[in-house]
This record gives sequence, structure tokens and C-alpha cells, in this order.
Amino acid sequence: MIHPATAAILRYFAFDHLPPRLQVVSRPFANLATSVVDVLPPGPEVTVCLRKLLEAKDCAVRAALDLPRPVNT
Repeated sequence: MIHPATAAILRYFAFDHLPPRLQVVSRPFANLATSVVDVLPPGPEVTVCLRKLLEAKDCAVRAALDLPRPVNT
């Protein structure tokens, strides 16, 4: 069973709502977040790990906003 705090953070790793060019950046973070939850025992350090990973994901997605847009989007 996933701790409620962990579940609350995991929902922010969803990426289906993003445009494809941002999904490519966000998806690996979501995969890593899922792996962290699957491999490590629940606890406060896992929650902190996910929070910091979420911060990194947000930074990467914001950086990707500056990438040139493909012509067909």
C-alpha cells in the first residue's frame, strides 16, 4: 500500500496532458518516481526523494519550453 503522502506527490508526475515535446522530457522522471516507490520501503526519505525529483522534473520541463517548436505543432 502506498502512503498517502507518497500518492499525493506521485500524481504530479503525470505527463499525458503535456504536449508531446514536453512529454519526452517529463516521462523519464515519472518512470524514475515509479521505480523509487516500487523499490524502496515507504518512509519519510522516500517522500523527500520524490519531492526533490519533482522539483528537478519541473525545472527540466520549464527548460524545455525554450526549445524550438517543431513546425507541425
